[in-house]
Amino acid sequence: MQAIYDVTIDELEKYFLNKNEKKYKAKYLYNFLYKEKIKDFDEITTLKKSLRDELKEDFYFPTLTLLKHEKSEDVQKFLFSLEDNLLIEAVLMEHDYGLSLCMSSQVGCNMGCKFCESGRLKKRRNLEAYEMVEQILKVEELISKKISRIVVMGIGEPFDNYDNFCKFIKIINSDLGLSIGSRHITVSTCGVVPKIKEFASFPYQVNLAISLHSAIENKRQELMPISRAYDLNTLKEALIYYYNKTHRRITIEYIMLNKVNDSIEDAKALVNYVKDLNCYINLIPYNTTNGSDFERSSDKNIKQFYNYLIKNKLTATVRKEFGSKISAACGQLSSMAEK
Repeated sequence: MQAIYDVTIDELEKYFLNKNEKKYKAKYLYNFLYKEKIKDFDEITTLKKSLRDELKEDFYFPTLTLLKHEKSEDVQKFLFSLEDNLLIEAVLMEHDYGLSLCMSSQVGCNMGCKFCESGRLKKRRNLEAYEMVEQILKVEELISKKISRIVVMGIGEPFDNYDNFCKFIKIINSDLGLSIGSRHITVSTCGVVPKIKEFASFPYQVNLAISLHSAIENKRQELMPISRAYDLNTLKEALIYYYNKTHRRITIEYIMLNKVNDSIEDAKALVNYVKDLNCYINLIPYNTTNGSDFERSSDKNIKQFYNYLIKNKLTATVRKEFGSKISAACGQLSSMAEK
């Protein structure tokens, strides 16, 4: 049996045609799944019983179990248990433009970024497309509100789970499904160069964010082991290729780590690195985690760093801090639960 949330509209149309049914029933079913939020095929009484029985034989409704729910001002954190009892997390952030869900793409992560709590949770497996879809459905059910933006920036490296990630986008972007617009979806990668190039041909206008965190080679290699496989020059070539093909501006994410990457020398290196990229820089105050060797940069250093970027005519912002009171850094709830 297949999880019903793992099926694209095109796959469902083929399913009904193979059953000698009209393919419009795929759209009909999608509406009940994602607009009416049914949890049982028998709720669709307008479909004949024999067809409902066939659907029950071929598909099932998966279950994502809420284990913990923490709340703070403008942010909520959810710890979920999958069907095999492995743990993932999602963070809901309330902005003036709507609700944004930061969600996971893997159970654990093999990228090993030194400052990242998720990096301490070694990869157990990829999430299936339906397990990513479920995070949205479950949070919407819990809060009784619609999520308008998605950020795939939680536990895991999305481009290390590329095929499932792309299928997930197709499902949630469908007007018949959750109808979350491509430009309201952002994917963050630590720099998996081959997939950045492949993503340039992905036929959806999803936003791309790059976790950079240092534009000094030896420093980035120490912070982010992926830079040993794909150095800064190789990464930049991929970003230029991506922009030339898509003409979509890239977001550069830069976590501010006290006395690690927050000096004016670091700012100069960043300015030099992005000077010929069409990008937007998002400075992120570090969310200190248990057992971390890193600390948040001081407000003074963050301001000096930001001012240097602005002085050099870059577009930059300092991201609003979320969840410092509720263990909102990716992986914190999972690591505490596993301990």
